[in-house]
Amino acid sequence: MNQSKVEDKRHLRSMMTRQKLLEAAKEVFLQEGFQKATISQMIKKANIGYGTAYVHFEGKEDLLIVLMEDVMERFYEIAEISFLPKSKQEAEDIISKQANAFILMAEAERDMLQVFEQAIGVSSLVSDKWKAIREKFIQRISKDVAYAQQNGLARAELNHEIVARGWFFTNEMYLWEIVRDEHTVSVEEVAKTITSVYVTGLYV
Repeated sequence: MNQSKVEDKRHLRSMMTRQKLLEAAKEVFLQEGFQKATISQMIKKANIGYGTAYVHFEGKEDLLIVLMEDVMERFYEIAEISFLPKSKQEAEDIISKQANAFILMAEAERDMLQVFEQAIGVSSLVSDKWKAIREKFIQRISKDVAYAQQNGLARAELNHEIVARGWFFTNEMYLWEIVRDEHTVSVEEVAKTITSVYVTGLYV
């Protein structure tokens, strides 16, 4: 067997081990919560050796960060929806769809987001990761706001970075409300209302 085939097999086995550990970690986090979960429980559930596990991850925070990136990537796909509106109405339709999808995704991912929220509160590593994720969203929204301004759809005198930050924080606040099960109105109503307020303030 040639060297590259041996390398391929080793790489595949390594990827499968990593995936097994991530799946086990997710189960343990959902069962135990962030603070009570231990990497030993995850290794045991994944049925792999300790040494092997530590080749892939330094600890439970590392595992959670990868799971967090995976979930938030699905949220980011919503932010990445093509944004090239020709009118204020078209912009409102796209933004409303995004806000709705974002908040619905929070409902669908509630259990895992609860674990993230616990971790953000107690781990500086996870908290820093959340800040980096937040900045990625804000930069993307900022780009959309700048596009609307350049095309005469939005108020040019407003700082697009500050606008983007405000819009993301509004969505994030509702995301955590849903995670904590504190919302009293429907997702659709929330999305419609916050979009209307945002578009009215920004667009001309």
